[in-house]
Amino acid sequence: MNDDDPHARRRSARRYALQCAVAALLAPAAAAAAVLSDDEVRALRKVIEAQLAAFAAGDAERAYSYASAGIRSQFGDAAAFMAMVRAGYPMVIRPATVTFFQPSRIDGKTVQQRVQVRDSAGRLWRAIYQLEQQAADGWRISGCVVQPDSGKSLTAA
Repeated sequence: MNDDDPHARRRSARRYALQCAVAALLAPAAAAAAVLSDDEVRALRKVIEAQLAAFAAGDAERAYSYASAGIRSQFGDAAAFMAMVRAGYPMVIRPATVTFFQPSRIDGKTVQQRVQVRDSAGRLWRAIYQLEQQAADGWRISGCVVQPDSGKSLTAA
């Protein structure tokens, strides 16, 4: 840069300010993702995989055991829970493929885990699980929203 060129100095200052602004915007997201340890990420995935395996096996009791206390009180028993899953979430019963993405912390005890599911017909779905840290039971699923996925997903974890 030519120190005598005021336009070059302004362009350089603007570029630096833009870089700082971008870094400031990205820092909270990076910090939130960094808060989850590798052990936590593995534990979250293990819970979802275990529930998916229970769905595939038709084991309502086991699938229900991975639901949070709030979900369990909402449905009352494993049969009602499994009926809801069969009616509203058939793509998670026996998915052809499952891809996990980087989870993100919502607050101190709640995490969001995005999962891409390919159903038996080849359609892609994005399942957004919410998991809560339960005092006695570890991570439990407290909600799931499923929507069609374009296949242009974020990088898998």
